[in-house]
Amino acid sequence: MHNTESIHKTVERLTKNHKEVYPNIPIHERRIPSLTCLTEIVEVVRSIVFPGYFGNSLVNEDSLIYNTGVCVQKLFHLLSSQIYDALFFEQEEMDSYEGKEEANQLTQSFLDKLPDIKYLLSTDVKALFNTDPSATSFGEIIFCYPAIKAILNYRIAHELYRLKIPVLPRIISELAHSETGIDIHPGAKIGKYFSIDHGTGIVIGQTTIIGDHVTLYQGVTLGARKFILDENGHPKDVPRHPILEDYVTVYSNSSILGRITIGKGTIIGGNVWLTHDVPPNSKIQQTKCCEEA
Repeated sequence: MHNTESIHKTVERLTKNHKEVYPNIPIHERRIPSLTCLTEIVEVVRSIVFPGYFGNSLVNEDSLIYNTGVCVQKLFHLLSSQIYDALFFEQEEMDSYEGKEEANQLTQSFLDKLPDIKYLLSTDVKALFNTDPSATSFGEIIFCYPAIKAILNYRIAHELYRLKIPVLPRIISELAHSETGIDIHPGAKIGKYFSIDHGTGIVIGQTTIIGDHVTLYQGVTLGARKFILDENGHPKDVPRHPILEDYVTVYSNSSILGRITIGKGTIIGGNVWLTHDVPPNSKIQQTKCCEEA
């Protein structure tokens, strides 16, 4: 039997003078995106980019146009509603009609990028296949590998991030983080033929820049070395993560920190702690020595 008086006291403590007692937990009185709907949006994009592997499993050359059209139309309605809610998430006042028009325009801008997303993911599939001798086919990569799921979520989130859509990019990237253990901030810039092997524990920070044909192994961190604080003591949003040029390989559990540049063709061995620039075509081992390849 519940102690009614005790429950009332708990509720009072949780709610009385909420703004003063819990100043860092603002009551959210506006529209909010749906995690369920955003998960469905990712699944729809997967079925568009990888027809037959997700969604309708009976897609062929004859039905590709029809199935893609149905999925793109569905994506427009789902995404526009979530962008609409995201716009209200950070703005206290907005005209509902103007919000709907802006959401539709942003959604169309994202749809215009779908062919580019599909192309980039096709290069990522090829890179994963080329760097994993245990892979038997492109289809196996698409259907089974957690890395391609994480990269797909990143490429969706990155385009939404570039459109300056609030909150949705972080939610979509965190959906992949929860599912795969791979944490890629949507603000990172990643080129073609990106490969992640195993992947668990990989962290890629917001201002990271990654070139083409880059491979990362499990446990790699591309992070910040230190933060610059503003007048309120909050970290400034400035470039603070590494730049990896083309054809760089980073082996497991290495940490590359700060706004440093890893030159083209460099190989970083496992368990390395790196905080300085590295010239092209270098080999960095745990001893932190640097030698020309």
